[in-house]
Amino acid sequence: MIELWIPYTIAGAFLQNLRSALQKHLKDRLTTLGATYVRFLYALPFALIYLLVLNVWVGKPYPALNLPFLIYVSLGSLTQIIFTALLIWLFSLRNFAVGTTFSKTEIVQVAILGLVILGDTISLVPALAIVVAAIGVMALSVGQAQISLASLSSALFEKPTLVGLATGAFLGASVVFFRGAALSLHHPDTTMAAAFALTVALLLQTLLMGVYLAFKEPRTIRDVIVHWPWSLAVGVAGVLASIAWFTAFTLQNAAYVRALGQVELVFTFIASIFFFRESTSRMEVVGILLVVAAILILILGR
Repeated sequence: MIELWIPYTIAGAFLQNLRSALQKHLKDRLTTLGATYVRFLYALPFALIYLLVLNVWVGKPYPALNLPFLIYVSLGSLTQIIFTALLIWLFSLRNFAVGTTFSKTEIVQVAILGLVILGDTISLVPALAIVVAAIGVMALSVGQAQISLASLSSALFEKPTLVGLATGAFLGASVVFFRGAALSLHHPDTTMAAAFALTVALLLQTLLMGVYLAFKEPRTIRDVIVHWPWSLAVGVAGVLASIAWFTAFTLQNAAYVRALGQVELVFTFIASIFFFRESTSRMEVVGILLVVAAILILILGR
């Protein structure tokens, strides 16, 4: 029987892909931070509705707040925002493609941070799958950016590389902290614990980014409201993806979830070939085959 975290992860990856595609329609209408903000602002009402439905209609009790939860969810919210800021900075740097490639080490960093912060251990076969997935994702990135392995090794201590590694670290940290938040509730129902952690995280992120934009980009706040149809679509896809991700993180080691979540790249690769008729390099094919191999090792080898 398939473990429940697997379909949740695949659903999260697919819906995240959909959210990213919808966000592209906002690229020319909003600033980068504005396009990021809509994923929090427009997702929050739906998260609140989902939480209310679980409580009122399904009869699941709300978790009790505690200090570890508040610390974990605050750190998760903050590190996810910092990850977004670093990613934006990374794209503004010269030779950002190299930095982006090193940011893909996030899969391995999640495993390390999960062990250090939460004590999540990893057995041998999943560890192999995580390493294979990381190599595959980096190979795919190298193929897409058309950069050589020599340029990667020569840029180990350059700013784009360091920023890329930091980007992956903060993304990985946010994943681990959100898992820690849900687990610290000690709630008997995984679905409610995940929904509660998600809703509180979205509330914090909406408030934090809202205050920042009000001071730094006040026009963006207006534009986010003006362009509400596409923003709403992003919010709906985003909250559905987050519900799936948070539930998967609550059920299983975050490193396993992120490794399996690379199936998102397989969806993108298939779409680029069969729908957009885009050409692919040999390195991209090698990368996607490694990702598929890692997914099979993770699912069948546990």
